[in-house]
Amino acid sequence: MGVQSVYRSQPLETGPAPANDREPGPALRMASIGQIGPAVWDAFVMREPSATFFHLSRWQKVVSRVYGLDTHYLAVVSGGKVQGVLPLVHVRSRLFGNSLISNAFCVYGGIAASNDIVKRMLVDAAVELGAQLGVDYVELRCQQAQVPDWPVKSAVYATFQRPLFSSADDNLKAIPWKKRADVRKAIKADLRVDTSGDLDEFYSIYAESVHKLGTPVFPKRFIQAIKEEFGDACEVSVVHGPDGPVAALTSFYFRDQVLPYYGGGVAAARGLHAYEQLYWSLMCRASARGAGQFDFGRSKYGTGAFDYKTHWGFEPKPLEYQYHLVQGAAVPDINPLNPKYRMMVAAWQKLPGAVANRLGPWLSGQLG
Repeated sequence: MGVQSVYRSQPLETGPAPANDREPGPALRMASIGQIGPAVWDAFVMREPSATFFHLSRWQKVVSRVYGLDTHYLAVVSGGKVQGVLPLVHVRSRLFGNSLISNAFCVYGGIAASNDIVKRMLVDAAVELGAQLGVDYVELRCQQAQVPDWPVKSAVYATFQRPLFSSADDNLKAIPWKKRADVRKAIKADLRVDTSGDLDEFYSIYAESVHKLGTPVFPKRFIQAIKEEFGDACEVSVVHGPDGPVAALTSFYFRDQVLPYYGGGVAAARGLHAYEQLYWSLMCRASARGAGQFDFGRSKYGTGAFDYKTHWGFEPKPLEYQYHLVQGAAVPDINPLNPKYRMMVAAWQKLPGAVANRLGPWLSGQLG
């Protein structure tokens, strides 16, 4: 079973914590989530602009519970207040190496901090921890580069975000005309969207979808754990066609954002415009719920998913993941487009679905 680290059982005093970067205040010190508690951690995440949904403490419980991985959730505190956080997961894999990732199994992560002094403390703590654990590298899945002297890998993934409007008409007008026509067809089609959260229907569709892409599926207990930990902030929706479920999506709500995250469909989904119904209906529900931003998530450059999101009118923004090499010789390149893994992807696509669904949950835990 995974455990959280208690980083520095006697927290290190490091000097004054500026209320802004000029005025002295209480001393800054390192702490772990075990020392400050999840509620205090999450209160900071909810108010800090640089924090994301994937900085919330409940991810630690999900990852530890499902994959049994060690987690190291580090914080900087001053006078009883959190000034910065860095969630880290230790992923040890015979296939893909030994890494310390912020945040594993998530598209965003890295440091959420109130100022540069706090950020530097967390960087130094991550470097020290990586050395103690003997990892190949430390990875920060930040949206924008955070550490000036760390290598940046920005040509692999992009994220897609844009505002949501309060009216359906305005949201429809924001979609380019060609995709808007597909959305109108989806609206008129004989499709039903169920948001009751049927995890069995979702998982069956999602597992089939990622198998076609050559990607190992996570275990069903992973999505169950997410739903249990995040409650109403996690929505599972399924689109039903004339012959049954055809597309499914798990989305997250965070502050004023909605994030469609795990999505897929069966072979019939495309012809029914089920994908358009999947995302359009989410836009409508999120807008009614008060969300002001639609985060379409990350996609790899040169893939169909990347192009699909641009067709909705979203502009790609490169994700600037950063790395600190500890024992590794080079920045890792673990993605299906790497020629090293293309044969593995092709072989995975040819596996019978039942075999892929048995092996996938184990392999997904190796990837982080």
